[in-house]
Amino acid sequence: MTSKPEYLSATETVVCQNYTLLPITVIILTFNEEKNLQECLESIRGRVKNIIIVDSFSTDNTVKIARDFTENIYQHTFESHAKQFNWALDNVSFDSDWLMRMDSDEIVTQDLWGELTIKLCDFPKSVTGLYMKRRVYFMNRWIRFGGKYPEWLLRIWRTGLGRYEERWMDEHCVLSGGKTIFLSHDIIENNKNSLHWWIGKHNGYATREAIELLNLKYKLFEGKDSITATLFGKQEQRKRWIKENIYIRVPLFIRPLSYFIYRYCMQFGFLDGKEGLLWHFLQGFWYRFLVDAKIYEIEKKCLSDGVEIKIAIKELYDITI
Repeated sequence: MTSKPEYLSATETVVCQNYTLLPITVIILTFNEEKNLQECLESIRGRVKNIIIVDSFSTDNTVKIARDFTENIYQHTFESHAKQFNWALDNVSFDSDWLMRMDSDEIVTQDLWGELTIKLCDFPKSVTGLYMKRRVYFMNRWIRFGGKYPEWLLRIWRTGLGRYEERWMDEHCVLSGGKTIFLSHDIIENNKNSLHWWIGKHNGYATREAIELLNLKYKLFEGKDSITATLFGKQEQRKRWIKENIYIRVPLFIRPLSYFIYRYCMQFGFLDGKEGLLWHFLQGFWYRFLVDAKIYEIEKKCLSDGVEIKIAIKELYDITI
């Protein structure tokens, strides 16, 4: 049975101790997000102190929609999600106690707003970051199995204490100090774009993921402010450890098939129905097979042309490492 996403009333008011708005600045990166952005912004309007939009020169109505909700709109050329977000941290002034990252296709559930209203202003100074669960919808169905839920994300942190890893893909926020708290409720991702759009987006993601995996193998560059990969840490630390110590060692093209079987069968992805079959196959197999195909293409060019990895990436994908 297909689940319906939970949406919010834009007219509700939040009070946090002496605040009429939660002391949070929400930062959203955008590029051609006219189908998703309005609902995202409606879910936070009237609840937080500030909304910051960092746009990558959208060619649709994204900026026009954003102007109905905030005057704080900046435009900056996109290189990667990490660099774009860190650019905002370095170039925008913040006057709130907390910062929050949201994507354009996400909304905040009413339960999460309620939890933040009760807890946020009472956290001791030692608490510097807040994890929340992301609930992903695909073709309007909640993807609950296959290891997809709960997906824990550090999305709220004290101003000045968080920064994103400088990675091409799979970047996480790294705190400079303090401890983190896990919240009980969710944000929702429910992208309204077509499958055609989704495939194009993941084609771009696959290029960046290939660069990350090649970097693990050949040490092309060193990321800054990286999380510690450990099997006994938080969810993102465990996933990073598995990728760097197990997945990378499995032969090309075998690993995406193995990963799909693990997700779809052993983690019960088949219980997500037809939409789940599409999601787990496309995201768990096709996408990762495409990553391996790009790695194969890059390495083959290095061998046939006698060029370095960085030069092959530049010639094939016009990306400078």
